[in-house]
Amino acid sequence: MPSLRLTMPAVFLLMAATGAAFAQGAPMQLPKGGAPAANAISKVVPPPKVSTQDGAAAIQKANVWFNANATMVGDFVQIAADGKRTEGKLYVQKPGRLRFQYASPATIDIIADGTSVAIRDRKLATQDLAYLWQTPLKFLLKEKIDISRDTKVMDVSTTPTATTIVIEDKATLGGTSRIKLVFDPQTYVLKQWMVTDPQGYDTLVSLFNLDFRQKPDPELFHINMEKFN
Repeated sequence: MPSLRLTMPAVFLLMAATGAAFAQGAPMQLPKGGAPAANAISKVVPPPKVSTQDGAAAIQKANVWFNANATMVGDFVQIAADGKRTEGKLYVQKPGRLRFQYASPATIDIIADGTSVAIRDRKLATQDLAYLWQTPLKFLLKEKIDISRDTKVMDVSTTPTATTIVIEDKATLGGTSRIKLVFDPQTYVLKQWMVTDPQGYDTLVSLFNLDFRQKPDPELFHINMEKFN
């Protein structure tokens, strides 16, 4: 297997696509035909904090949801820090396997095979690689996760329409990242995530049309080490 490499632009793309949630109030409604205004997040009134006891209960419910779902297929919309909007299909097979398949005109796929993560550009026929443990994916793709034990919980907050858990990861490539996970407060289905990279840039990912029964094709998680190296 060739040595793993990851350029700095690819680091931030990977972190953006595998980060966390929009934590300031209700899940953000994406406008039709474009990205939200650059200052949309700053205008949202912060949600009320929760008590230590309620925060522990929220974390436990999030753990239960993560650990109950070994597979997931759905649609995603990604809003980058510069407002650029992309979308595509998301496939998850725990432990450790994931694919972000971006729709045209984007030419990127992000693939995790259980050990490595690849950012592949279909148009340029290039591929950047990292180890799974160097990315925020290691938390979201574990077979069993305990958020309070496996991550550093920075904050838990809630509103009638969203429960948010903010975690910090100091082991990602490029430095410390902050990950914000947003759940439906009734079902604790993960609705959105946002990652703040070490330079302070935020990228939002929203999930739609989630299917937890469909079994993804194992070939979706295959990283071709020969074709792109």
